[in-house]
Amino acid sequence: MSDPAVTSPSTSAPRPGVEEVPAPASLAEVRSAIDAIDAEITVLLARRQRLVKAAASFKTDERAVRAPARVEAVLAAARQRALEHGLAPEVAEAVWGAMVGAFIDLELREHRSAAHRPAT
Repeated sequence: MSDPAVTSPSTSAPRPGVEEVPAPASLAEVRSAIDAIDAEITVLLARRQRLVKAAASFKTDERAVRAPARVEAVLAAARQRALEHGLAPEVAEAVWGAMVGAFIDLELREHRSAAHRPAT
C-alpha cells in the first residue's frame, strides 16, 4: 500500500493538505522521518494538554469532565478527517480514543485536585 504523501514515479499526487515528502531510500530514512513527525505530535499534544487542564476549571463535576457526547463528536470528527487525508479511519479512531481517554484521566485528576485545594 503506497502513501499518497510519499512521491515516487509510480505514485499519484498527494491529497490536498497532505505534505508531500520524497520517497525514503532506506529504513533509516523512514524511521528518521517518523521520529520527526513524532516530535511534532509531541508539541501538539503538549498544547492540547494545556487546553485540557484549562477546561477542567470550567467543569463542575466528573460527568462534565467525561462528556460522552463530546467524546463521540471528537471520534466522529477524527474518522472524517482520516477519510479526507488518507488515514485509515479505524487507526484514527483508535488513536483519538486512546488520546481522549488519557486526557480525560488527566482532566479528572486536575478536577479532583482543584476540588481539594483550599479556597483563597
